[in-house]
Amino acid sequence: MTLVVGACSSVPTGRQILLPDLPKNAEASSPSVREHQRVLSAYGGAYEDPRLHAKLTSIVSRLVAASDRPDLSYKVTILNSPAVNAFALPNGQLYVTRGLLGLANDSAEFASVMAHEMAHVIARHAAIREEQARKTELISNVNDLLGDSQVGAMALARSKIALATFSRSQEFEADAIGVGIAARAGFDPFGASRLLNSMGRNQELRAAGRGGDSRPVEFLSSHPATPERVKNAEDSARQFPASRAHRDKAAYLASIDGMTYGEDPADGFVRGRHFLHPKLGFSFMAPEGFVLDNTAQAVLGAKEAGDQALRLDVVKVPADQSLIEYLNSGWIENIENGSVEELTVNGVPAATATAIGNQWAFRLYVVRFGGAVYRFIFAAKNRTPEADRAFRESIQTFRPLSSQEIRSTKPLRLKIVKVQPGDTVESLSTRMALPLDHPVERFRVLNGLEPDEELKAGDLVKIIVE
Repeated sequence: MTLVVGACSSVPTGRQILLPDLPKNAEASSPSVREHQRVLSAYGGAYEDPRLHAKLTSIVSRLVAASDRPDLSYKVTILNSPAVNAFALPNGQLYVTRGLLGLANDSAEFASVMAHEMAHVIARHAAIREEQARKTELISNVNDLLGDSQVGAMALARSKIALATFSRSQEFEADAIGVGIAARAGFDPFGASRLLNSMGRNQELRAAGRGGDSRPVEFLSSHPATPERVKNAEDSARQFPASRAHRDKAAYLASIDGMTYGEDPADGFVRGRHFLHPKLGFSFMAPEGFVLDNTAQAVLGAKEAGDQALRLDVVKVPADQSLIEYLNSGWIENIENGSVEELTVNGVPAATATAIGNQWAFRLYVVRFGGAVYRFIFAAKNRTPEADRAFRESIQTFRPLSSQEIRSTKPLRLKIVKVQPGDTVESLSTRMALPLDHPVERFRVLNGLEPDEELKAGDLVKIIVE
């Protein structure tokens, strides 16, 4: 939960959003600076790793020199987000998440993504996208139910500045241009098709882990990876000599060794049904059967059957305003008469109420903790005593974290290891830091291994460690 939402104010998470250097003549109010700041807000800020940034910048420099527009300037920003995404702004700002960097397995695969985004800029696709975006409302209603209007991931998506879906013809054009740029720069032209395949498999794995949730990773949402598109990338790659197939795997993996993997504890993180936020000092557990998603604006959850959901966010409420008064202040409509009551959750003051919508029934909780108010919205399509009991049991798991728990919470990281004689996919997958579902397939997807591909002694692979 990197951004917090509320009617007028927000609660700091304790982390600093770092802005990469921008052109010295750029004014703070210029559109490019504003869009850059929106991107950072939506994706957890910039991920600072000078060694990794230098490696990526050197790759982009090679791509620029090999492009049809070597006069254009580009700047790479690594976004501190586990999302798998990359995009460009018309001014040459290139963005890539550490989630995508962790999925790539060599410099050629990363180069394919950057070349694709550069192609959009060269072909003025991004400029067209920006012009369309100016016709839309940049700040939209984040949640119709709550009436929130904070700028964040949803506003960024709706503004169509960074995540607009390109047309099919634009995607094919950018693929062809990008493959050509990468190949002329000396990179393996098949890097694009390999990474697209990894993204597709990662999407399938995500769906399996979410009980069939088919939502694509963000890059695939805005850059559809249809089989036809993958084939198009492969056909484009075959036009270049195989002798130029430079992958630069060892150097690339060395550059991401130790990179944060998954959610940053500074933003809170999900472990199964648990959500923990060391910076804000609390944790809670969702009801049985829920799958949680820690987004930029809120913690969202849904039951696999799709008939129950939850949302957790945080707002500042005046200290002299009681929780009962806040529940009745109009931030949510249709609260049922007589349903508002005060309670205590593990020694923390709280209040609850019920509300009725067109298709959902809601159980609301507000909890005052650490100078902020946390809002839990539990929703069910069918109001039943069992569902309400599950919601009440869930809110009772909200608790402060101990000092020891906060100190011991560390981010997961990627570690590059060399395959030893006797190591197998199965044995290395057991070295993952967490008891992940589908561990063998996760290891294969993380390392770009086909379902029947075996490891060889001396290979370099990624594992996830604490």
